Amino acid sequence: MKVLLLHDYAGFDGGAEVMTYRIRDGLRRRGHDARLLASRAGTQESSGADYTCFGTVTPRRVLAQTCNPDAVLQLHRVLRSFQPDVVHVRIFLTQLSPAILPLLRNVPSLYHVVWYEPICPMGTRYLPDGRLCGHRAGWACLREGCVQPRHWPARMVQMALFGQLKDVFRRTVANSHFVRRRLADGGFDVDHVLWNGTEERPARAPLEDRREIVFAGRLVPEKGVDVLLDAFTRVAPQFPDARLTIAGTGPALGTLQQAAEGSGLGDRIRFRGQVPREQMDALTAGAWVQVVPSRWQEPFGLVAPEAMMRGVAVVASRSGGLEEVVVDGQTGFLCEPGDAASLAEGLRRVLGNRDLAEALGQAGRARALAEFHVDRFLDRLCSLYDETIGARDSQPGIRSGRLAASSGAPAGRSTCRGSPTPAPLP
Repeated sequence: MKVLLLHDYAGFDGGAEVMTYRIRDGLRRRGHDARLLASRAGTQESSGADYTCFGTVTPRRVLAQTCNPDAVLQLHRVLRSFQPDVVHVRIFLTQLSPAILPLLRNVPSLYHVVWYEPICPMGTRYLPDGRLCGHRAGWACLREGCVQPRHWPARMVQMALFGQLKDVFRRTVANSHFVRRRLADGGFDVDHVLWNGTEERPARAPLEDRREIVFAGRLVPEKGVDVLLDAFTRVAPQFPDARLTIAGTGPALGTLQQAAEGSGLGDRIRFRGQVPREQMDALTAGAWVQVVPSRWQEPFGLVAPEAMMRGVAVVASRSGGLEEVVVDGQTGFLCEPGDAASLAEGLRRVLGNRDLAEALGQAGRARALAEFHVDRFLDRLCSLYDETIGARDSQPGIRSGRLAASSGAPAGRSTCRGSPTPAPLP
């Protein structure tokens, strides 16, 4: 099978980007010819994408979001030369733009939604003052200050174009039931839910005496690392051997370092900077708990099942897709987002009981192997590809009056689970 992935960014740092490469490389291991078209926004000359187009992180991005002519041109060329059996669209509204969608009318296409961008120009469903947004996109985006006045007309044009063209997709998939519900509240319907998958990793060794707490992620306010620092100051006196390791970088780094020094616990808090994923096994080898203290409603929260796969207990915010990943009291504990006291209580329960920490980690690993293993994810994704290719009269493109041409695969016949020899990359 030939699969073309479309994604706004070709980097390797974000969870959505990690999953995009995980999909492409996993399909290749199964013998399929999977390729990625992404923009060059925010990347160096080299990237992992097979095809690239214009992209920018400058203020000109608002134009690329509305209509990116180079993305249209490059996609047209790739569709003609590669002739994919199915197109898998992930994030595309921040760089590639809805202008690419008319090219997909006669190609079996699946839209894999990984955040709230289809119903929110900001992608977060939060207002600038931190409140959850309950508005439909439109005047409220301008009134609430989410979109700058000079950008608002272009963003509204973008969302109108997307609304007119979204029926080109034969299947729509969300990465959590929570995202599916939030999108439905905003008027965007999703057909299926497909949890993210993670690679199998070795289980960590039995816990040592020193209590290690780990955070890994971007250092931005919505990730709640400041809440974690507050919670750590509350539990540190009770556990003098406890240490906190923070892996990641971002605009909040300086503020967080100052807060750590001001807490008087600077010698027990380590900032490790950006840690490559292949080094996370070593970083978490002695971890009693990994913390996901997000303020915002994580669409899925990939770091949680990755920690569980390593056999580490997870203390996470009770919000978004994290509630579907972490089973409260079984694989870790869920705490109220933004509440340092609640987070501190979750940490105490793990740090105060070695046997419990071990049991939570073992249960988390078992759940990760059963529900979040990348092979299980790819099996489910391949079934969705087969449905997308075989879709006919019941699909949105047909309901909107557009007859989607056959990809050459007989309806109802499985193609993804085979092992064709991949064609050489251009």
